[in-house]
Amino acid sequence: MKKRRFRWKKEHYTPEELAESREALRKVAPWDGPMRGGDWFIIIATVAIVVLNLASMPFRPLLIASYPVALAAVTGSLSAIGAGAAFARIGEADLWLVVAAGIFGMIKFDWLFWLAGRRWGAKIIELWAPGAAAKRFVARVRSAPRWVLPIAVVAAALPGVPAPAVFALAGMGRMRLLPFMVLNALGAGLIAGLVAWLGYSIGQHAVDVVLAVDKYALWITLGLVVVVSVQASMKAQKEQKAKKAQQAAEQNQA
Repeated sequence: MKKRRFRWKKEHYTPEELAESREALRKVAPWDGPMRGGDWFIIIATVAIVVLNLASMPFRPLLIASYPVALAAVTGSLSAIGAGAAFARIGEADLWLVVAAGIFGMIKFDWLFWLAGRRWGAKIIELWAPGAAAKRFVARVRSAPRWVLPIAVVAAALPGVPAPAVFALAGMGRMRLLPFMVLNALGAGLIAGLVAWLGYSIGQHAVDVVLAVDKYALWITLGLVVVVSVQASMKAQKEQKAKKAQQAAEQNQA
């Protein structure tokens, strides 16, 4: 079979290549056996959340000065929580609403990670805990006494903690959904409250910074688009060069 530069259809691959692809997928996939409706739901929902989160990033500088509370509720952004609290200090928002919106924004999709742990078990935890430090943390939580897991769920909001893996552990450990969400909200509330307190304490100075960001938000957004485009282009060129070098080496060996 003649190899094509772009192979989009199944017919463009040899049976051996298809078999290798299926075997590689079986090794990586967290589910056992053929995919079912629940597996598809978790995958599609997770991909949709990631895509929406990435798509919203260029617009965040444009919205943080005008709609900080709404932005906190939609994205769970700590910067939006701090900005909303700063506006609350000068009487343009309610502090309790800022904190509540931040908590909701931080935890609204975490049940999905809990569900993945309940359905898929240890394989998804390994996938969501990249790096040696994260894997050691997850291993300690798994081997620790039962009472450690609720503390880990509360602490998952802290920077550096592999939160998706901890939430999946909670699902795998048969923690019920309601206690999980309560503990998760408690941890998010501690972080959101701390950030809101800092924003409220700074007050007008923080508002001035937010307004300055809003003033140059369009340029910041365009700058982000340019940076991402350049990085993607450089990565594609690098991969293309590596592929050509590998093909040349294979031809020389032949």
